[in-house]
Amino acid sequence: MRCLCLFVALNRCIFTVVKSQIIYLDYNCFQRGFDDQSQSRIRMEALACDALFAMAEAGDIEMVWSFMHEDENALCPYSDRQIEVLRLSEICRIVIAPDASIKRRAVEFNQGFGVSPKDALHLATAEKACSDYFLTCDDGITAKADRLPLVFAIMNPVNYTLNERLDNENENS
Repeated sequence: MRCLCLFVALNRCIFTVVKSQIIYLDYNCFQRGFDDQSQSRIRMEALACDALFAMAEAGDIEMVWSFMHEDENALCPYSDRQIEVLRLSEICRIVIAPDASIKRRAVEFNQGFGVSPKDALHLATAEKACSDYFLTCDDGITAKADRLPLVFAIMNPVNYTLNERLDNENENS
């Protein structure tokens, strides 16, 4: 969580508001628990995603659900997966619908930085949601992260959960 100082007088904060981090999960994070868990990387990512869902349910973070998640879920050929992802969508407190600004920004990501159209729409939607983090299991997106003009961090869910744990341990020590 981040504390934001709302009013500063004489170099001291009058009161603060605690703001949860806003997390945009790439659709692959919603599906990770269904992938082949015999691979250690996939198993770790699935556990990290489960931890994120638990954090969102507890109100420790806010998660985003978007029209892109809805579209990708509708294309999923497995009804059990669709149902589970729809259940997980209910813990997402922020819902983003499509609009022209998202489309324009996605075109910039696609044409200017070589991001696929689908990934560009996810990134533009995460930006519209004022996300603090965009989490993905896609190495292609994380590899492009440093080149993209974004105000949020792009990382793997395992890295995020490890960083959060370290931050919490540092705060408590």
